[in-house]
Formats: sequence, structure tokens, C-alpha cells
Amino acid sequence: MKKTLTIIFAILLTSSAVAQVTLDSCRNMALRNNKQMGVEKLKVEQAGYQRKQAEAAYKPSIDFAGTYMHTGRNISLVDINNITPTQFLNPATGNYDFAFDALAGLGISIDGKYVDAVTHKVKDALTFDTHNIFAAGILVTQPIYMGGKIKAFNQITKYAEQIAQLLRDNKAEDVICEVDQAYWLVVSLKSKERLAESYLDLVTSLDNDVKKMLEQGVATRATLLSVDVKVNEANVALTKVRNGLVLSRMALAQLCGEPLDEPMILADELRTDLDVSLHPSTINMSEVYNRRNDYNALELGVKVYDEKAKVARSEMLPTIAAVGSVFTSNPHVYNGFKKEFGFNYAIGAVVKIPLWHWGGLSNKYKAALVDAKIKHLEMEEVKEKIELQVTQANFKYQEAYKTYEATKANLAKADENLRIAQLAFREGMATSDEVLTAQTAWLMAHSEKIDAEIEVMMCDVYLSKVTGNLNY
Repeated sequence: MKKTLTIIFAILLTSSAVAQVTLDSCRNMALRNNKQMGVEKLKVEQAGYQRKQAEAAYKPSIDFAGTYMHTGRNISLVDINNITPTQFLNPATGNYDFAFDALAGLGISIDGKYVDAVTHKVKDALTFDTHNIFAAGILVTQPIYMGGKIKAFNQITKYAEQIAQLLRDNKAEDVICEVDQAYWLVVSLKSKERLAESYLDLVTSLDNDVKKMLEQGVATRATLLSVDVKVNEANVALTKVRNGLVLSRMALAQLCGEPLDEPMILADELRTDLDVSLHPSTINMSEVYNRRNDYNALELGVKVYDEKAKVARSEMLPTIAAVGSVFTSNPHVYNGFKKEFGFNYAIGAVVKIPLWHWGGLSNKYKAALVDAKIKHLEMEEVKEKIELQVTQANFKYQEAYKTYEATKANLAKADENLRIAQLAFREGMATSDEVLTAQTAWLMAHSEKIDAEIEVMMCDVYLSKVTGNLNY
């Protein structure tokens, strides 16, 4: 009794020194610190940006373009060899003279004395400085009808965002199941540690009794050796359980994102009995489909392929867009040729009508329809597998609970059997081997009860996951 009180006091001191962690706390820490959960959250954020990108296609796009070009030669509109002076009838002489050079202030005689000067004047007037050219413009494009492509892309991105959210929630359920498994493993090993300590106390007490009997000559050396073997086995088992408990705490700490060298004292590890209850065996599969995140994500994926078929069909339909632009250039030719910026604008519409592509577009659309049909069939197959999964999980849960009930009944019998064997041994009516057998049976019954209890808890978590009832 004194030793038991000492153990309880030590446990209480340990519990007070380190804060106890509940199952919900472990779940929350894991969801916050899990790297894959961080990836899923970023995918949701990315899908939101893609949805906004698709929505922008409804609105007009505005683009600016500018250019600068340096050329090595100027542009001339005439060839100097093709320029001839203009002649007119001179009434005074009755002859045809060449034109008067107004720029030079000279008359041009028949002998062609001034013909070359006029030619160069015309050549210079029709030669433009294009060594440095600047151009810029703003283009506005407003889609009017794109064959339903924009609407389909918007639906695809909306579905994609919802799928990302559902996959994030589904990943959260996977993380929770993993955390629960690690959590209940720690609880199980802690219970087995207490069981191993109790068993060690039992065989040690029997070993002490046999030693006293050996001193009194009522026991043999072989009997003591057989009991000593059981004591050693109990010590080895206790060491293994404690090592496993340390490693399982580390595994749970890693899942929760906590330091591995800081022990996590769980709220349920000091309990001798857990809250084990039996759920109804009937399950409404239509409600399961509505609650399952992965199934809903697959359902939206099928809708995405339906929209992709609409995108392929849009390439067979006409497209209409309104366009408008404001542009400038330097030099410009709107009022002669001037080396300054001149502005202009243009508005219009662009129409594209597919006429003949040798069946390429129609076959592309048919292929997209086949993809959509394939996804519909795969969805039906997944639905059947989910029903099988739920049925198996429910059966396993019911079986685990029945096993748990049986182990509880065996536990009472094992306790009574051990009590009777110990009493008979003290009265000299039973041998040490019979006590060892009763102790072994007691150990097995308690160990099986712990395993069955934890199995029910794990089956309950898994059943909640596959039926979409996992709350977190």
C-alpha cells in the first residue's frame, strides 16, 4: 500500500510539473504545424487567385506598347533621274521654255543651265528624315462573345477553388487520424507500463515468498529459479514498454510540431478506463456521400471535365471582340511630314469564324466529351468503393467493441483466478507454478483489455472519418 501511494504521488508530481495535453490540443497543434497542411492552405490561396484571374476575362483589357527605331538611311519618294523640268509656251518667243525656278529666283533656259538646281529642289522636298522613329499606342480590347469559353473557364476555376478547400479538409482528417493513432498508442503504452509494474510487483512478491519458503526448507531451488526467470522476464518487458513509451511520445511530439526532448503528458494516460460506447450499426450512405470531402472533390472534378468539353466546343464557334486604340508617332504624316508627335485613334471590331479545319476542332470536342464520360464512370466506381469501405469500417468497429466486451468479462475472471491462486498458495494448497500461471493469465487478460479498448477508440475514429462525421 505504501509503495502504491508513493507511485501515485510521483505521478501527481509529474503531472503538475508538465501541463497535460488533451486530444483536441494535439489535433490543433498538428493542424497548425503540419507541413502538408501548409501546402494545402497555399493551394487554396492559389486557386483563389486563379478564380480572380478568370473573372478578369469578362472585363476589357488595356495594353500599352511603345517602340523606338534608328535607321541608317532616309526615305525618298522620288528618283532624281526621273525628275524633268516642266515646260510652258512663251508667247513672246513662241517657243517652249522650262519652268521658272521660284525658289532660286532664276529662270531656266533651254540650254538647261538651271535644270539641275530645280531637280535637286524637288528631290529634297520629297526626302524625309527617318533616322529616329518613335511610336506608342494604347490598345483596349473588350470580349463580346467568345463561344462560351470565358464562362466555362470561370466555372472551372470556381470548382478548382472548392476542390482545393475540400482536399485541404480531407488532408486535415488524415492528419487527425494519424495524431489520434499516436495519441492512443501513448495511452496504451502508459497503461501497459502500469500493468508491467504491477506484474513485476506480483512476481517479485512471489519470489520473496519462495525465498522464505526455501530458507524454511518447504521449497526447492528449482522452484525459486523458475520464479526468478519470471522476475527477469517482467523486468525485460517493463524496460521494453518504457522504451516504447518514450519513442511513442517523440512520435506524437513530432506530429504536433513540438520539441522531441520535452515530454508530453496526455490527459488520458492516467485513466484506467476510457469512454467506450457502441454507436448504431445502421448508416445512411446518401448522407455519407454528402459529408465526404474526398467524394465531393471528385464530384466537382467531374464537373470540371464537363466545363473543359465546353471550352473545346467554343473553338468551333464564332468570337467577337471590340477594339479601340490611341496611338502616336514621331515623325508623323498627318499634316505633311513633321518631326513631332502626332496623335490618332481607331475603333472597330474583330470577328473570327472557324470555317474548315478538316475535322480537327470537332474531334477535339468529341475527345473532351469522352474524357467527361470516363470521369463519370470512375465516379460511379469510387461510389461503390466508398460504400464497401464504410461497410468494412463499421463491421470492424462492431467486432472491436464485441472483443472489448469479451475482454472485460475475462478480466473479472482473471482477477478472481489470481486471488484464489494467491490465497491457496498462502494456505499451502497451491504450488508456485499454479500462481505463476494465474499471474500470467492475469497479465494477458489486462493486456488484451487495454489493446481491445484502444482498438475500439481507433476504429471509432476511422469509422467517423469514412462516414464524414469526424469533428475537429
